[in-house]
Amino acid sequence: MGASFVIVGCGKVGKALGKFLADAGYHAAGAASKSLSSAKDAAKLLQTDRYSDVPWEITPSADIVLITTPDGVIADVCSCIAANRGFKPNAVVLHCSGALPSTILSAAGACTAFTGSMHPLQSFAAEDYTRNPFAGIIIDVEGEPEALAVARQMTVDLGATCLTIKTEAKTLYHAAAVTASNYLVTLLSLAFRLLAETGVSGPAAYQALQPLIQGTLTNIQTVGIPQALTGPIARGDVETVKNHLVEIGSKTPGLLNLFKTLGFHTIAIASAKGTLPETSAKQLKGMLSNDV
Repeated sequence: MGASFVIVGCGKVGKALGKFLADAGYHAAGAASKSLSSAKDAAKLLQTDRYSDVPWEITPSADIVLITTPDGVIADVCSCIAANRGFKPNAVVLHCSGALPSTILSAAGACTAFTGSMHPLQSFAAEDYTRNPFAGIIIDVEGEPEALAVARQMTVDLGATCLTIKTEAKTLYHAAAVTASNYLVTLLSLAFRLLAETGVSGPAAYQALQPLIQGTLTNIQTVGIPQALTGPIARGDVETVKNHLVEIGSKTPGLLNLFKTLGFHTIAIASAKGTLPETSAKQLKGMLSNDV
């Protein structure tokens, strides 16, 4: 039987981690949550009869303690467990926040536990335990060497690929993930809202843009940025960009600043690609600056 673990914080991420770690051969030693009913539900999923709304009643038996609470309470939860001698010596304590470093778990050191973090680069919008959401994804890890060794092995056992990052760079890593996931939704919302002005909306809008979206992602994978960039800014088509701004300003003025900001930052990518004449770049910067 594999190492024992406890989940502290029984939301979507915690339950998914627990379920698929158990499937991978780890021993579920219990579940704890602020809500006793949530802890009970998680324990049932993990096939353990140990659950509590007091974490340190459960955690002392575990080799690995996974704190999967909301970010804002991770440090406090860890401190409370440590104050109640709730980590056994040499236990590994990991949180799963993408934004916070492992150093917020420093209180666990008083129990001679080792600390780290492991963040699945995946969105958990729904609870679905019929498929492994960790298979084939990236999980970033950082922390003390002893915790890193455990987190890396867990990543492999979950079927994911491990990416080790610097502890001090954790916040920037999370900002990159937010941009790639959350802000991609914002970007596509902009595209769909503009397309709606043409009379195309709903599923038809996605159907129209999906091949273009997928093609762009494929190009980025194949040739990278900036070579994947196409379109009017990449070729220095100032007149087309000007027409875009006039039309958006007339029909959907609330979207104009966002459109201009995206265009402004695209100029540098086009310049790096080498297809944007310097004179056109200067004109575009003047047109796309939100200061004008």
